[in-house]
Amino acid sequence: MTRTAMGSARGSRTGRPIMALLDLLGRRWTLRILWELREMTLTSRALRQACDDASPTVLQARLADLRQAGFVELLPGRGYRLTATGKELLGTLLPLHRFAERWRDSPRRPGERRDAS
Repeated sequence: MTRTAMGSARGSRTGRPIMALLDLLGRRWTLRILWELREMTLTSRALRQACDDASPTVLQARLADLRQAGFVELLPGRGYRLTATGKELLGTLLPLHRFAERWRDSPRRPGERRDAS
C-alpha cells in the first residue's frame, strides 16, 4: 500500500498500516473485486458482471482505490489484474476462505443461529 493510501484510514487517527488495510478491504465491493481477479484479467464490463452488476461508479472507485494501493493494475486493451502484491494479499485471505467453507458445512449447536447474510 502506498504511503498516501496508508494514511487515509477512516475512523483511525493512528495511520497504522493494518488500520488502512482493513479500511480498504472493508469498503463495499473491494473483497469481491480481489476475489474475481484471482484467476484472470477482466475488463471493466466482465468484472462488473462477475460482481453481480455492481454500480459502475462504485466499481470504478474501488478499482482506483485498489490501483492506488498497488493491489490491482490496468493493462491497456486487456483489463484489470492483480499485481504481485495483490496476489500476496489474496494468498493471505485464502485460509479465511477455507475456514468459511468449513464453517458453512459444520453442524450447529442447539440454539445457535446462523444468518443467511
